[in-house]
Amino acid sequence: MKRRISDEQLVELVEAAIFVADKPLSRKQLKETVLQDITVSDARLRQALTTLSEHYQTRGVKLVEVGTGYRFQACASLSPWLSNLWQEKAPKYSRATLETLALIAYRQPITRGEIEQVRGVTVSSNIIKSLLERQWIKVVGYKEVPGKPALYATTKQFLDYFSLNGLDMLPELPSQQGEKLDQMLDDPSVREPSE
Repeated sequence: MKRRISDEQLVELVEAAIFVADKPLSRKQLKETVLQDITVSDARLRQALTTLSEHYQTRGVKLVEVGTGYRFQACASLSPWLSNLWQEKAPKYSRATLETLALIAYRQPITRGEIEQVRGVTVSSNIIKSLLERQWIKVVGYKEVPGKPALYATTKQFLDYFSLNGLDMLPELPSQQGEKLDQMLDDPSVREPSE
């Protein structure tokens, strides 16, 4: 038999669960774990999350929704002071890696050949391998052209790492750049390398 708890208790329980979790928690995961023995509607859970989010608006920590669920994270404005707490330096990525990742994020699904067409240079296998190993991209299919090149797209881990709830949260490209990319990708002279 499922128990009932007050709205305040629900907020406390959800807050504690998200706080101690080692990864973001979705509403579904909350309901299937810490709330499995408690009567909680979807609307009530959403309200508890909204209450928590509002509570943390004026704090140094925020409740944010990313691709795989909810997590607490420090405000970006505090990172200059908090960075001294991290022993490891964040990895530096080459311009080629970041350009490749940006093209995949903005134009997914996209093939390696299409990325090369836009960048004007060959994409190193190590770049694709690195992005796959970090689980920021994945193969989502194969293009129906000779050689059947892999189609790449971003993952929920990409969204989590960059604190995005969805791809619609990516900054907009200036219209000229977006149009130029579209023209280059629509160019029939794009040749797919054999993969």
